[in-house]
Amino acid sequence: MDSNNLTSTQKAELIDNVKEQIAVATIQELLSKITNKCFEKCINKPGTSLDSSETKCLNHCVDRFFDSYNIVSMAYGSRVQNESHQFS
Repeated sequence: MDSNNLTSTQKAELIDNVKEQIAVATIQELLSKITNKCFEKCINKPGTSLDSSETKCLNHCVDRFFDSYNIVSMAYGSRVQNESHQFS
């Protein structure tokens, strides 16, 4: 596909599509990381169900992971915004 032959509407749609695909990939990667890290930390003997300590550990692990992710995301967003203002 030659982007020079696209209309501005088609280019905008293409950009939106790519952004959506990146967002989906980011969420999939985040979920994969949470699953791996929290499973390794909380599940000692995999079985057919979770006991109460495993459930509590998983809930705490996921909460902390999202807290950390949000802090990093906000810091990154702030940094990008500050840098974009410096170059404007």
